[in-house]
Amino acid sequence: MINTSPPSVDVVLPCLDEAEALPWVLERIPPGWRAIVVDNGSTDGSPDIARDLGARVVHEPRRGFGAACHAGLTAATADVVCFCDCDASLDPGLLPTVAGPVLAGTADLVLGRRRPTTRGAWPLHARLANLELARLVRRRTGLRLHDLGPMRAARREALLALRLTDRRSGYPLQMVVRAADAGWRVTETETPYRPRAGRSKVTGTWRGTWQAVRDMRAVLAEPPAAAPALGASVLGGVR
Repeated sequence: MINTSPPSVDVVLPCLDEAEALPWVLERIPPGWRAIVVDNGSTDGSPDIARDLGARVVHEPRRGFGAACHAGLTAATADVVCFCDCDASLDPGLLPTVAGPVLAGTADLVLGRRRPTTRGAWPLHARLANLELARLVRRRTGLRLHDLGPMRAARREALLALRLTDRRSGYPLQMVVRAADAGWRVTETETPYRPRAGRSKVTGTWRGTWQAVRDMRAVLAEPPAAAPALGASVLGGVR
């Protein structure tokens, strides 16, 4: 029987040629939650696989990680939205741990801090770039973060109110920076990080990694955004 009740949480999964990983990823989506697979120009049949496995498929023709993420956010209808990579490096079955503080009202944005499970799961150049970005974020926002983890959760309406504009690799960073500017409570929780299925489009190469770093530096150079605050719920952020 098809479940027609509204999803309690929407999970946005940006997807570009992830046919190998999709079955494992989608079978790990928590019960009652909805997978929104955002196809970003796949040529390996990923959209058909996702649809056959019960996911909602959204097509975003503009290439870019941020473009895919934002298309999923605008397509979501649940109060809480999670984001997760679609390459099997992160286990969607752990999303309740990430979303839990948001659902409970004790945090406004939760990031999954990646912890590699095996040697080589997270290439050295990507880890070094992430450490540098975390340092820059700390200096720009005061948030004591260790990772700009792609697995994250927040409330949909609040995310839309941030008016995110980056449509490339800077999207996850812009979300954190604008959330900090708005006084959100931002926290981390440790998340196992597995070797991804297939080759990364970004961190698989030095060139891709440093292009992402350049995108993120541009976000850090933006003046503080006048994003709406969340009222009393913003007190007690990670500072």
